[in-house]
Amino acid sequence: MLERFGARLWLARIMITWGLISAATALVVGPISFCAVRFLLGAAEAGFYPGVIFYLTRWFPKAYRARVIALFAVAVPLSNFVGSPISAALLGLDGWLGLRGWQLMSIVEAAPAVVLGLLALRFLPEGPDRAPWLDDAQRRWLTGRLAAERAKQPAVRPSVWQVILDRRVLAAGLIFAGSVGASACLSIWQPQIFKSYGLTTMEIGLLNSVPFGIAAGLMVLWARRSDRTGERAWHVAGPQALTALCLAAALATHGFGPTVAILFLAILGTYAVKGPFWALVTEWLPPGAAAAGIAQINAIGNLGAFVGTYLMGVIKDASGSYALGLLPLALITATGAALALGLDRARPPLIPVLPGERP
Repeated sequence: MLERFGARLWLARIMITWGLISAATALVVGPISFCAVRFLLGAAEAGFYPGVIFYLTRWFPKAYRARVIALFAVAVPLSNFVGSPISAALLGLDGWLGLRGWQLMSIVEAAPAVVLGLLALRFLPEGPDRAPWLDDAQRRWLTGRLAAERAKQPAVRPSVWQVILDRRVLAAGLIFAGSVGASACLSIWQPQIFKSYGLTTMEIGLLNSVPFGIAAGLMVLWARRSDRTGERAWHVAGPQALTALCLAAALATHGFGPTVAILFLAILGTYAVKGPFWALVTEWLPPGAAAAGIAQINAIGNLGAFVGTYLMGVIKDASGSYALGLLPLALITATGAALALGLDRARPPLIPVLPGERP
C-alpha cells in the first residue's frame, strides 16, 4: 500500500489512526473491548516499521544504510528509556481529571502519534528528487548513486507469493523473530521480573529505562562499525549470540544484581542487531521484491514477539519461573545467529524458478 499510495500519505495515515486507536484504549470496560482495541491498534500500525525500512532504501545508498536504519530504530529503545518513567508517573495520577492512571497514560502517550502524522502529511517528501533541502548537484548525485545500485540488482518482479515463500526471506524472518521476540518479551515481562524483587512502581520504571538508554547509543555505534567495515553477517550473529547466552544463563542466575545484569545485556544484543540486519536484507532484495520481502520479514518477526510473550506467560504460570520462560527465546535467538551466517554465504538470486530448473 505504501508503494501504491506513496510514503507521505500512507505513513501519515498509519500514525494518525494509530494514535486515535491508542487513545481509545482509555474507553475499554472489559476484556472484549480491550482485545478489540488492541486488535485494531495492531492493524493500524502494522505497516509502519516495514514501510519506513522500505522508504529509507529509496533515500540512502548501501554504504550508509546500517547507520541510517539504526538511527530510525533507535526510537524504539529511546521510547522505552523516556516512556518507562513517564508511564510510571502517569499511572500514579489516579483520579486526575476523573480518570484512572492507565486511562491518562493511554491518552497522553497517543497524542504525539497524531501530531507527527499531521506533520508527515505536510513535510514528508516521497524521495530525494522532491527534497526541498537538496540543491541540484546533491539531488543528481544521490539519485544517480541509487539508480546505479539498483541497476546492478536483478531486474525482476516476482509475484508476492514467490517473494514471501522464498527461502532467504523466510530465513531472514526467523532471524528477525529472535531479535523482536526477545526485545518484545523483555519489554513486557522485565518490569514484572523486577517487581518480584519488591521494587516500587517508580523504581521499576526508572530501572527498566536504563538498558534502553544504553542500547540507543550502542546500536548506532554498532551500525556505524558495520557500515565502515562493510561486514553484515557477524554484526548480526554476534549480538544475537550474546542475547541467546544471556537468556539461557537466566536459569542459573540467582539474586537481584546478576539477574538485572544479564537482562540488560540481553536487551543490548536485541537492539544492536537491527541496523546491520536490515542493511543485509535490503542489499540482496531486488527492487521489485523489496516491499513484499521487507513486509514478510517484519510479519514473521512480529509472530516471534507474539509466540515469545505468550510462551513466557504460559511457562511462568505452569512453573512459577521467569527463567524457564526465557528458554524458548534463547533457542530462537541462537537459531537466528546461525542463520545470519548462512544467509550471508548463500546468495542465490531471488527470482521465479522455471519448471525443470533446480531451485
